[in-house]
Amino acid sequence: MSNNDLMEKLVSLCKRRGYVFQSSEVYGGLGSVWDYGPLGVELKRNVKDRWWRDMVSRPDIEGLDAGILMHPEVWVASGHVEGFTDPLVECKNCHRRFRADEITGDQCPICGVKHEFTEPRMFNLMFKTFMGPVEEEAAQVYLRPETAQGIYVNFLNVLNASRQKIPFGIAQIGKAFRNEITPGNFIFRTREFEQMEMQFFVKPGTDTEWFDYWRNERLEWMKSLGIRAEKLRLEQHTREELAHYAYDAYDIQYEFPFGWQEFEGIHNRTDYDLGAHQKRSGKKLEYFDQSANERYIPYIIETSGGVDRLMLVLLADAYREEEVEGEARVVLSLQPKLAPLKVAVFPLVKKDGMPELSQKIYDDLRSRFPAFHDESGSIGRRYRRQDEAGTPFCITVDGQTLEDETVTVRDRDTLAQDRVAVGKLSGYLAERIG
Repeated sequence: MSNNDLMEKLVSLCKRRGYVFQSSEVYGGLGSVWDYGPLGVELKRNVKDRWWRDMVSRPDIEGLDAGILMHPEVWVASGHVEGFTDPLVECKNCHRRFRADEITGDQCPICGVKHEFTEPRMFNLMFKTFMGPVEEEAAQVYLRPETAQGIYVNFLNVLNASRQKIPFGIAQIGKAFRNEITPGNFIFRTREFEQMEMQFFVKPGTDTEWFDYWRNERLEWMKSLGIRAEKLRLEQHTREELAHYAYDAYDIQYEFPFGWQEFEGIHNRTDYDLGAHQKRSGKKLEYFDQSANERYIPYIIETSGGVDRLMLVLLADAYREEEVEGEARVVLSLQPKLAPLKVAVFPLVKKDGMPELSQKIYDDLRSRFPAFHDESGSIGRRYRRQDEAGTPFCITVDGQTLEDETVTVRDRDTLAQDRVAVGKLSGYLAERIG
């Protein structure tokens, strides 16, 4: 199976099973904007909850939810107004637009006409809007292109309210918006996306130590989600690749069907951000260390990951095709703790009281686990539907259930089947889901 085939099959599965839909599809869709369906929104919530719990449960990290709209001077100080740009060229024949660095040959990748591009011009990636009733330059604001700046301008607010001491971090999950010239690869690069960021404030001179710590910590966290280690790697930025604010930076990359690509970054941002906001606003953003009787602007170690990109990592990593007893099956082998549905309950046949009993078992289980009840089609077809959905366990009510109150529990990955007493199902599932 080619990489293009794999992506096509994954996109098709995501629509079929309710993970991801094209936004505004009834109107022909909106480019590179996606909606998460019933299973997609549950997987996304599980990922964010896992990240939030593992970050904010630490005694040295606090949570924040900053606004999407911010004072426009924030983006001047951060460098986004002046420097958050890509070079844009347009084909004079088909009028398609591209980032200049994506044109590798001497012809348009869409229509094939040679040497017919406009001169590159710089294109700012921030979405603009207006605050208030009048659309004029004085009322212009931006949809934030990243969530980090909301953390920086709230540094002292969080520090004073939480009574934290350096080193400590501030974590946030939220939406960001970038008017990408050439988005694509499904949910990998989109114009509306969600970030999970943690900014860790440290004393200058300890930044290298903390940078190494968080780089390793984040890679291990990715592995804890069940992502295959051989598909992950750390890639250091060269001096030419480093952003203007960074002293050092690593990407956590995954080997997608379209190649190795970054889905989380760890950056040593030095004191650039707090220093820039202090200079622009005229407000001191220093930390006073009472024990050492010294003031300094903290350095920042940033961990910044895209929720949507991590979703694609999990879906691509879990997807597999195999043959079982001469029949093909497609499986999403998601970690049980992350899977949107934990269990599905079936009656073997629609008679002899089996549907009523399976409905009762389903009603009992769904108070503890996200569950699904299905009476439609052959038992094999019902298994295949749940394999595609990523459901780790299927419970079948059969003739033996009516005799001894046990059911068959089928494991998605091993296909092993256990007989489990109805009264012990919750404990059995809880132990295996973790």
